[in-house]
Amino acid sequence: MRKRKPKLRITTPDPRYGDILVTKFVNNLMWAGKKGLAFDLFYAAMDKIGEKEGEEQQPLEIFKSALINATPQVEVRSRRIGGATFQIPTEIPGKRKTSIGMKWLIRFSRERNGKGFAEKLAAELLAASKGEGAAVKRKEDTHRMAESNRAFAHFRA
Repeated sequence: MRKRKPKLRITTPDPRYGDILVTKFVNNLMWAGKKGLAFDLFYAAMDKIGEKEGEEQQPLEIFKSALINATPQVEVRSRRIGGATFQIPTEIPGKRKTSIGMKWLIRFSRERNGKGFAEKLAAELLAASKGEGAAVKRKEDTHRMAESNRAFAHFRA
């Protein structure tokens, strides 16, 4: 868009926890406009987390810590300079950080082994909250790549 930025849409909080972050996660989780099904899957995963962890931690706190652990701070972008392509590390804006973290959690939940998506999502969220799991590994790999290409940071546009 040339003239102005689009108006930001207001995201309503979810019915159970009253949290906007949960609604955004469910919006990313949703397939083919089936938002009710996405909410059911997410809440089932949160119930499974509650069963596994007991009363020690709230499922919402586990979800938030998993999201924080899976959220990258920097990424590398390809830039062609003088016939050579360089991987240039750049910081990620706030909304994009959380969006990438959510998408990684969902993607690696889908790729997990297990019965039913709620079970897979619960397992990935628990692993990510403990600093393990594929989404956290992807974040660490991205940070490692940015660190190794730090010499090209001066090419930033």
